Amino acid sequence: MTENKQEWTETIESSHSLFKLNLKEVWDYKDLVYMFVKRDFVSSFKQTILGPIWFFINPVFTTVMYLLVFGKIANISTDGAPKILFYLAGVTLWNYFSACLTSTSNVFTGNAAIFGKVYFPRLVMPLSIVASNLMRFGVQFMLFLAGFFYYFSKGEVSPNWWILATPFLIILMAAFALGAGMIFSALTTKYRDLQMLLSFGVSLFMYATPVVYPVSALPKNIQPYADYNPLTGIFECFKHAWLGTDGFRPEMLISSTIIIFILLAIGTLVFNKVEKSFMDTV
Repeated sequence: MTENKQEWTETIESSHSLFKLNLKEVWDYKDLVYMFVKRDFVSSFKQTILGPIWFFINPVFTTVMYLLVFGKIANISTDGAPKILFYLAGVTLWNYFSACLTSTSNVFTGNAAIFGKVYFPRLVMPLSIVASNLMRFGVQFMLFLAGFFYYFSKGEVSPNWWILATPFLIILMAAFALGAGMIFSALTTKYRDLQMLLSFGVSLFMYATPVVYPVSALPKNIQPYADYNPLTGIFECFKHAWLGTDGFRPEMLISSTIIIFILLAIGTLVFNKVEKSFMDTV
């Protein structure tokens, strides 16, 4: 008579090291990431008339508003790039970053009911948020490409080989939003006021980022401080690559990369620490 041996495929521990991230476990739950991405995409447009068309409406109306306010009234320079395409580039990038940041910052408080009922690696949730917003970014990026090819056919933009860095720029934006979002998510489990502060802060942060203006339009004494914003190198590189603007310097991107990955590491460690006990405070 043979003895049946049982082997556990998963082990849930009550405590673990701060530096033990269990990334292999996160990879094992990749199907769950896909389910969350699909859920977010479907729920965003459930019971709406226009559905995914809203992906286009938002950047179009925002671009037109920026064109009137910053392009016509304020007459801010766009480094020789077509104003509509310049603002559309900034809006496309900013929408992705801000959506990832605000959604990730609400992971613990917004999903406490799910976390309290079933176990899965908590890191799955912020990763799914970044992935689902990437789909929205892809749709809006196609709108930008349509405008780009129109102006390129007229010879009004001068793209260069930095275009090849576009996937890396998107990864940097996602990493920055993920790192900062996880830090805020961990803090808001105890301090709910930070959620309102973040909404206000994101609006202000947009004006500290070259979304509607190039760095060259800033006063000379302020331009050096712009490099401390990790998004500056990303936005300037993107516009330089696709539109041929002149304000980009490679060291901008280097400093952005270093700052962002340090922030991501800190955010991951903080998230890892708080996920063990956040149910006691949410």
